[in-house]
Amino acid sequence: MAHFHIVAGATETPAHPVVRKITPDDLKEALARGFDDFWAMPSHLVFLGLIYPIIGVCLAALTFSNNALPLLYPLASGFALVGPFAAIGLYEISRRRELGLTTTWQDAFDVLKSPSIPSIAALGVVLLVIFLVWLTSARMLYQSIFGYEVPASYSQFVNQVLATSEGMRLIVIGNILGFCFAVAVLSISVISFPLLLDRDVGVAVAIYTSIKAVAMNPITMALWGLIVAAGLLIGSIPLFVGLAIVMPVLGHATWHLYRRVVEPPHPDEAHPVT
Repeated sequence: MAHFHIVAGATETPAHPVVRKITPDDLKEALARGFDDFWAMPSHLVFLGLIYPIIGVCLAALTFSNNALPLLYPLASGFALVGPFAAIGLYEISRRRELGLTTTWQDAFDVLKSPSIPSIAALGVVLLVIFLVWLTSARMLYQSIFGYEVPASYSQFVNQVLATSEGMRLIVIGNILGFCFAVAVLSISVISFPLLLDRDVGVAVAIYTSIKAVAMNPITMALWGLIVAAGLLIGSIPLFVGLAIVMPVLGHATWHLYRRVVEPPHPDEAHPVT
């Protein structure tokens, strides 16, 4: 029964939330509210304190030897695949501010008390698996083009990728492959985590609702995906420093995007806020 709860939610008959049509103006409003939440709360300090050490450890572990050089770009770009899960604490802060409650950055950890935390964790595992499949696919693509011989240095690797026809082929095919992974993750998670935080509907309903939101608003959601990709790219360029601003803003904005896409729950369906 516990496994059924994680997948299907608290009720025997899954209740599917009502999905709205939205426009680019809704994206502007969501981003504006995301900026407002960011300036009101020091959420960027959490990302400086937690996310960067994680990124640093991962990069250090993967670049300890030259064997990992081909994974540098896939690792950095693939961070967006697990971003929706990493931002769940930001959704909680935006939720509390929306309700007019006193809020501190410590309230981000209230998600651990959510009745939906098993479903949230399960969906997080799904994104982690997709992330690992992406890294594996990127490694196999590199080996199919350059073989199993690894570059002897960073400079040789950069020259190999940027100054050869094989490198151009790697860039083109790799970005097309990455685009497919990004579309898949956007479709299943664009509003899934905020929905699970807001009500106990289960992973299946959350994913279904997210896919339905994308299907009903393909152009607007594609624009949202471009905004997220551009923001992460800009934030990553100066050694990931810009992500201290970009990630919190996008996280807060995602909560407000969810509010504009999905009809509010009945008071009996919404999770209580402590």
